Formats: sequence, C-alpha cells, structure tokens
Amino acid sequence: MQNERKFFTLQKPSTPFHMSRRSMLHRATAGVSTLAIAAMAGERSSGQTGDRSVIEIDTVQPLLPREPHKLAKVDRMIFLFQYGSPSQVDTFDYKPELQKREGHRIPESYRKDPKLANTLTFGQDLMASPFSWKQHGRGGLWISELFPNLAKQSDELCVIRSMVADSNNHAPASLSMHTGGLIEGKPSLGSWLTYGLGSVNQNLPGFVVLLNVGPYGGPANFGNGFLPSAFGGTRFRDQGAPVLDLVPPAQQADTQRSTLDLVQTLNRQHQQTHLGHSDLDSRIASYELAYRMQSEAMAIGDFSRESVATQKMYGLEDAETSEYGRMCLMARRLVESGVRVVQIYNGVTDPKEGWDAHKKLAENHRFNAKRTDLPIAGLLADLKQRGLLDRTLVVWCGEFGRTPMWDSGSGRLRSDAGRNHNSLAFTMWLAGGGIQGGRTIGSTDDLGLFVQEDPYRVRDLHATILHGFGLDANELYFTHSGRQERLVGVADDFSLINGVF
Repeated sequence: MQNERKFFTLQKPSTPFHMSRRSMLHRATAGVSTLAIAAMAGERSSGQTGDRSVIEIDTVQPLLPREPHKLAKVDRMIFLFQYGSPSQVDTFDYKPELQKREGHRIPESYRKDPKLANTLTFGQDLMASPFSWKQHGRGGLWISELFPNLAKQSDELCVIRSMVADSNNHAPASLSMHTGGLIEGKPSLGSWLTYGLGSVNQNLPGFVVLLNVGPYGGPANFGNGFLPSAFGGTRFRDQGAPVLDLVPPAQQADTQRSTLDLVQTLNRQHQQTHLGHSDLDSRIASYELAYRMQSEAMAIGDFSRESVATQKMYGLEDAETSEYGRMCLMARRLVESGVRVVQIYNGVTDPKEGWDAHKKLAENHRFNAKRTDLPIAGLLADLKQRGLLDRTLVVWCGEFGRTPMWDSGSGRLRSDAGRNHNSLAFTMWLAGGGIQGGRTIGSTDDLGLFVQEDPYRVRDLHATILHGFGLDANELYFTHSGRQERLVGVADDFSLINGVF
C-alpha cells in the first residue's frame, strides 16, 4: 500500500500565521486539544527545512529520525528508576560522622531549621548505616557493600550527591522525576526525547518500558501526556512474547496484510473528513508499526541468541537476579537495535514497596540491591564491550532520598530500624557517553540531611539530559492550550549540572 504523507508544523509566535474563515471555524469546533495536536510539535528544526523554529512530524512514520539542535554527546538512554527511594547515606553518600552518632538526638541546629518541620515528626534519633563502605576505582568513589559488582564499574559513574526533590510524597515526586510536573497529564522524559529526535529503528517503538511492578503514580510516569500518542512508552515484557497479542493466529497470517490494507484505506477515507484529529493519525500509524514489529520485537525477546557468558553477566542463571537481569539484557538489545529510550523499573513482587524502607531498612536494601547490583554492572560492562556505552546514557535514581534519622514508626530494635522520606537531599548517578566518570558532584552536610554544596533540582537534571542529546531545553516545547509547555517548565528556570559531561 502506498503511504500518504502528511506533516504537521508549528511556527514560533513571532511568525505571522494566516488562517481562512472556514478553517478557523472548523478548528474552533474541534476544540482546544485539536489546536494543540495540529501544532503537533514544539519548535525545533526537523533538519528538513533548515528552519530551526519548525519541527515536522510525519503522521505515517512519526518516529523518523530528526536532527538535534546542536552536537549530541549521546543518542539513546537507559533509565534505571529505583522507585521507593534508596537511602543516599546507605548507598553512595558515605557519612563517617553519622556512624559516630548512632542513637544520638539530631543536633539542635538542625531541629530549629523550618525545612524540617514535617520530617522531625517522624523521628529525631540518628541512625548509622548498617553497611560497610569502601573507596573504589581511580576516583576513589565511596560505595557501600550493597553494590560489590557495580563498584567494579565505579570509574564509569558520575555520582551527584546534591539533588533536591520537588515533593516528599512518592507519587508526585515520581511524576516530577519522570515528567517535570507533580500531577498527571504531562509528557514523560522519554516522550519528549522521542518527540524531539524520533528514533532510528522504524520497526520498534522509540520509547520502551520494562516493568513487573510499576512505580508510584502509575502509567502517567511514562505516558505521552498532551503529545501525540506515538511518543508514549510502550510496555515490553521480559519473558515470553515481548508484546502481547502481536502475532496473529496462524489461520489469519496469510490474509493479515490485505486485511490491514483495507482497514487503513477506510481509516484514511475517514481521516479526510476529520483533519487535525491526531488520534486518527496515531491509530493509523500504530497499525503499521504493529505490523512491522511482528518479527523484530519477537527477536528482541529471544535470549537464546546470547552467549552463556553474556547471560551469566546479567545474572540470568540466578533466581534472585534473573528478573531484573532479563530486563537489563533486553534494554541492551533494544538500544542496540536503535530504540531511543528504555525505562526499567526495579519493582519485584515482594516487597511491593521497592526501596521504601520505613521499617527494616537493612533487610529491604539488601533485598533490592541483591536483585539489581549484578544486572546493572553487567549492563554497563556489556554496553562498553560492544561499543555502545559511548553513545548510551545510563541513569540511576529514585524519586527522593531518606533521612539520617530513625523513622519513629519502625520501632526501637536495630533489626526493625528504617528511614523516612527526605526531599531535601538525594543521590543519583549517570554513566555512558560523554559522562565524566569516577567523580562526584555536590555534597550534603555531615549527616546527609541537607544539600551543602551545588544543589540541583529535577528540572536541572532534565535540562542536562536534553543537553546531552543535543537538545536545547528552552527550544523543545509544545504549544498546548495556548501555553508553551516544556519538560523543564518555564523558560530559563533551570541550570545545567556543571561537570557531568
């Protein structure tokens, strides 16, 4: 079937725009959402017109690659989201002073700080880390005993110890980390990247999500929001068929193409009477993508083609590491095949709270670290040996940090001790293309409660990631309901994280 091409463009506000009376009336009756969809793309160059103020989206193949604003350091990303929030003072932010003050009351200077008004109600006695620590690599990074395998990759890690979250509650903080907003309805980071750059492989989605237990806030974390649906995350499974109901029954295989052609012909006839409705455009495009995915998506999930050594590298032979290991291996296969963004969630069936250790922190963190440490280390090593790490950004983080104090609700026994939420400071790391590995950025105070040096917000992280992809955070926007919406919010209200690239 010959594909028809249609492009949607949006000019910058400074560019005159003329519309006929009939067209104006038609769009007005279609509603505000139709106006936003007709815009169909923020203001950035498609590389087709030479005008950097215009992006063009092909509605038949919306994931066609598009040029970035400037020279990119990376062109794909694997985001390892550790939902539930791992404790920074038990993972990558070593605090000798906290170890010395086990069981002591938090100093009065801290108790007087108004930022701690809510946090102090959940406990004021300090809790030392139950884990041992060592320095690793040429950079001497402090890493706790929780990550013995990842520690061997320490020279690849750029650890940021001075992140500040936008909320102290799981769902809004998670949504903020994924979408830049505290409530549902905004496009995720993966959606913005595929919207801005498209994807290399037109036989697979540009943005793939791998999870068995989802994050707080649900699918809105990886949704497309007000962007066209082609840019939303597509869930793949790590076992069996990667995508459910992708392959037709055997008795229909011979007629599938002709049936799809008929359906698409009827869809296009209907489309001509409903111009500007992106849902129709996206549905037509999704049928074609699903057809093209049938062979390639199934091959992505076939790990029998991987060597025994590779499968062992990801921990596929061990019951404790096999689940997360399969997701990490599939992520490598996806980015190797040209997928732009892969999002992995650490969730396992027990405990469902992920890293949210209000009680029994030692048990909780050992449980989660055991299941993720080897697969993540294997992923970094595998990407590097295949020459993929130079172009792939790997991100590891939770939604916020945890307090250095005991959570008073966890009891007084050492084995029951846990930590409460801490939005005032948390730690994350990046690795891959252009990243200055083996170093730390920013710092917290002696107890790990406040950011002391170089505080960075979530929007700063997002702007830095976009920068790595060659995208200008100000220029990547989409006009929705008359507003210029950006991943980073208001223009220029962000700072690039100094020293990452």
